[in-house]
Amino acid sequence: MHAFYADQYVLPLPAGHRFPMAKYARLRERLVQALPQVRLMPAPAASDGELALAHDPAYIQAVVSGSLSPERQREIGFPWSPQMVERSRRSAGATIAAARLALGAAPAQQGLAGNLAGGTHHASAGKGAGFCVFNDVAVAARLMQAEWSRLHGRGRPLQVAVIDLDVHQGNGTASIFARDPSVFTLSLHGEKNFPFRKEAGDLDVDLPDGCGDVAYLEALEHALAELEHRFEAGLIFYLAGADPHEGDRLGRLKLSYDGLQARDRRVFDWAWQRRIPLVFVMAGGYGHDIETSVQVQINTWCVAFEYWRRWQASRSAA
Repeated sequence: MHAFYADQYVLPLPAGHRFPMAKYARLRERLVQALPQVRLMPAPAASDGELALAHDPAYIQAVVSGSLSPERQREIGFPWSPQMVERSRRSAGATIAAARLALGAAPAQQGLAGNLAGGTHHASAGKGAGFCVFNDVAVAARLMQAEWSRLHGRGRPLQVAVIDLDVHQGNGTASIFARDPSVFTLSLHGEKNFPFRKEAGDLDVDLPDGCGDVAYLEALEHALAELEHRFEAGLIFYLAGADPHEGDRLGRLKLSYDGLQARDRRVFDWAWQRRIPLVFVMAGGYGHDIETSVQVQINTWCVAFEYWRRWQASRSAA
């Protein structure tokens, strides 16, 4: 299984900044220990043309040149730097590369591949927000649809489902795909958490503060059933946020490690049973102790590896 990373691009953040920049290198370090079979690959950079599939060209150029207004830069939550630009390109490029492997646009379909970062779901077409500069999932979804059409003709476009289980609503993703029937956006999130003005997606499930394992998993089960009833996906992007964990500083939910592993297993199993290729990204995680968020994400990779092996066994049998 492939994991794409861009943690070598470190943003120069001021002391005390709440974004957990060190989490990404630590996750890669832990993944090497936990799953040495996973092939780690440096992320390519998304081009301006690829980014423009989901973002306004004027916004892309303002980000690249550092000419965003101070207000827009503050909304992103990072000071501008060349490292911010490069890391944002690479985060999108990692999700693109994982999608090509999972879907089979690369030489052989892998069924599953992941990004050790990504899930920048607050970025909309014309602005960034909430530590999100470019929306990696939206860019990759649009690019996979374009590549699919080139291979399979101009009939029905590739149908893409976004299963967003970060604790914060994927408002940017919902905005980008608001009038696109070929992409279904599902989000389970804290009702009273950021963003405080939600964007309507195709299926939004608001959860109360303090929601625990049982209620969360029941809500997820109902949401997946509704997704299946309303949409026939050919590719899934899964945002496996660590921030619903009970130890998260910004989460306000109360899921345990076991509950989050059950969440991951349910999503991967749902995709596997239907043989739908799946791309997974890490999204948010702001544990009081950074190792808490890293452990949640390592658990996600361990579950993913089980299902990747099933994909490979099915290919061998065929």
